[in-house]
Amino acid sequence: MAGNNIIVVFDFDKTIIECDSDYWVVQQMGATKLFHQLLFTIPYFNTIMRKMMKKLHKQGKSIDEIVEVLKQIPIHPRVIPAIKAAHALGCDLRIISDANMFSIETMLKHFGVREYFSEINTNPSFVDEKGTLIIEPFHNFRNSSHGCTTNTCSPNMCKGLVIERIKACDEGKNKRIIYVGDGRNDYCPSLKLKENDFAMPKKNFPLWDLICSNPLLIKAKIHEWSNGDEFEKVLLRLINSICSGDDIKSVLSSADFIRPNHQVVPVSRYRWDKDPWSSDDD
Repeated sequence: MAGNNIIVVFDFDKTIIECDSDYWVVQQMGATKLFHQLLFTIPYFNTIMRKMMKKLHKQGKSIDEIVEVLKQIPIHPRVIPAIKAAHALGCDLRIISDANMFSIETMLKHFGVREYFSEINTNPSFVDEKGTLIIEPFHNFRNSSHGCTTNTCSPNMCKGLVIERIKACDEGKNKRIIYVGDGRNDYCPSLKLKENDFAMPKKNFPLWDLICSNPLLIKAKIHEWSNGDEFEKVLLRLINSICSGDDIKSVLSSADFIRPNHQVVPVSRYRWDKDPWSSDDD
C-alpha cells in the first residue's frame, strides 16, 4: 500500500475526541465536587481517576454506567472518516495517551475503529472482581523515574520515550512519523521527531504554545490544525504528499510562530514536582 512507510501517532483526548475523557466521566457522573476536592491535594488526572473510580463504585455507580457515559463523548464528525482513510492508505496507526486503556478501547469500539490501530500506549486499566475500574500508571514512578527532563511529561508517562521505542524497533525504522496532538505532554514526543517527520499541533492549545516558545527546537515539519475538518484535510494531505514523493514543507516558518500579542507559555511553567501517590488511599 502507498502509506506503508508512514506511522501516524495520535494523542487521544482533545485530539481524536473533543474533550478530556477522564473529566467527561467525572462530569457525567455528577462527581465534579469530589473531583475538585481531590484536585486540591493531587493535581494529576491519572491518580485522581484511580481514586475517583473507587469512590464512584462505593457510591453504587456500575461499570455499565461508565461505558454508556463514554459512548456519549463528543467527537467531530470528520475525525473517524480521516482515521479510516489513513488506514485504507496503508498507514500504521497508533495512539499515545495519558487516559486509560479501558476508556480508549470502549470509545474506539463504539466508533467502529478499534481494529484500525496497531498499538495503544496508555495507562493500564482493568475491571476487578468487585466491578471497580482500576487504573494503573503507564510508568510505575513509585519505583523509579522515567528520566525525562523536559518538565512537560507527567510522572506516570513520557510520550517521548514511546516515540523513541517506535523509531528504534524494526517496524519503525526508515518509516516517517506524523504526530498529532494538543497537550503539553505532546511536546516531548514532538522533540523526538526528525527532519523527515511531521508534527500536527492543535492551534492555540498547550502543544502549540510550547512550540511557539522556540520553534527551532522542533526538527519536524509543522502543520497546524484547529478543528475536525482541518484535522482530516491536513492529515490526508500530508499522507498523500509522502506517498507521492512530493513532500510538503512546513506551512509556517519560524517567524510565523511568534506574532505580536501572542502569548507563549515557557516550558519551565510546566512542572511535576509532587508525588501524587503520597496519599493514595481507597
